[in-house]
Amino acid sequence: MAPADLGDVPSGQRRSRAPTPAQGGGPVTGQRPLIARRAVLVGAAAAAGLAATVPLAHALRAGDGTPAAPANRLASPLAGTGPDGTFFDLATLRGHVAVVTVWASWCEPCRREFPVLLAAQESWYEAGLRVVGLNTADRPASARRFLREVGAEALPMVSDPDSRHAVAWGVRGIPETFVVDRGGRLAARHQGEVTREWLVASVEPLLR
Repeated sequence: MAPADLGDVPSGQRRSRAPTPAQGGGPVTGQRPLIARRAVLVGAAAAAGLAATVPLAHALRAGDGTPAAPANRLASPLAGTGPDGTFFDLATLRGHVAVVTVWASWCEPCRREFPVLLAAQESWYEAGLRVVGLNTADRPASARRFLREVGAEALPMVSDPDSRHAVAWGVRGIPETFVVDRGGRLAARHQGEVTREWLVASVEPLLR
């Protein structure tokens, strides 16, 4: 899928007042064993120095990129420290619309979609959009390097090395994106690389 663009992404980022640059669903029946097997596979690759990154990226990525029907329920808890050691709790974003992107440093589609997510936050920051990352099946050092390279160091992140959070959220592959509304309910979900068009259709109505 070709990368999308919401506009130029400024180089500076802040978490506070100034804009940073830049389908809901619960666990799916029968998916937990699959995620568990994938997590074991990724863990083995990490122990071997991530030598098999390309095959693993394709194995974990949901290939068709089509939206999945949201469950219209409260999002699962998401709290923990990110790759830089900073603690974040998704519950603190009640009253905002949150886009939760599930990613890993070895995932090339994740790298392509980050500029789109950052541009979306820049465009809709004042309207209440916040982008959050769930870094799964990854090493902290690799994740930190990835975030520097894509210009996303200021985004709040939760590290998920054993994919526990990913399983709780019903993740089927990466990248996968969830939209959480102002009340903390899952509003939309997308498997595969997100596009500007999907964000406009799934996020913008929640900001009005």
